[in-house]
Amino acid sequence: MKYHITNNLDYVIRVKISFSKLILDFEKSKKKSQIVTITSGRYIKLSDKASHKTAPIKVRLIRVELPKGQVEILMTSLLDIKNYPNKMFKSLYYKRWRVETFYDELKNKLKVEHFSGYSRQSILQDFYAALFISNIQTLIVSELEDEIAEKNKQRKLDYKINTNLSYGFLKNRVIELFFTENQIEQPLNELKQLFMENMVPIRPYRSFKRDMGKYRSRTKPKITKNQKDSI
Repeated sequence: MKYHITNNLDYVIRVKISFSKLILDFEKSKKKSQIVTITSGRYIKLSDKASHKTAPIKVRLIRVELPKGQVEILMTSLLDIKNYPNKMFKSLYYKRWRVETFYDELKNKLKVEHFSGYSRQSILQDFYAALFISNIQTLIVSELEDEIAEKNKQRKLDYKINTNLSYGFLKNRVIELFFTENQIEQPLNELKQLFMENMVPIRPYRSFKRDMGKYRSRTKPKITKNQKDSI
């Protein structure tokens, strides 16, 4: 928060109810919004930060009610209630969801943490190759948006591209796509057809309970050289 303030940046941050007694009291109060002053905790390391333990920060707490009764507490620098009413924060915070799902794609679909070597160059090559594949997949999907929207008009449920399968189709054809002597249209059209043939339905109001301990025991991938799936 101090970093954002120093750089004249506003922020919206989700905090755990156990973050501090101040947050706990706010959650119990059932208030929708409250402006409070917080200070750095006793055990927060500040030696590498341009701050001081006693430097107070004024923040606004927002209570967000989720569909199944859960409560999220947001902390923001947007203190003006008239310009930034409470009702806007639920949709504003939801916008971060696509960022979080992209992290999931990078880590679990593109296996960005599974490096093929141990040198800095190997790691950077693997990382940027994963981003490159993701960008190409996004470009192909964007070209199919109008066709998908037209087909969805004829269906009971809306459908979307199966991200996991689309990455697999692309990884198996990326060399042909960019290094073939033939026209690029042939492998590109083949990819588009595969994307369209393997779509999945979007089920409205579907949600999954957050498993807070799901990755707690997760260890970093241990992989020997040259054992990574090629991209």
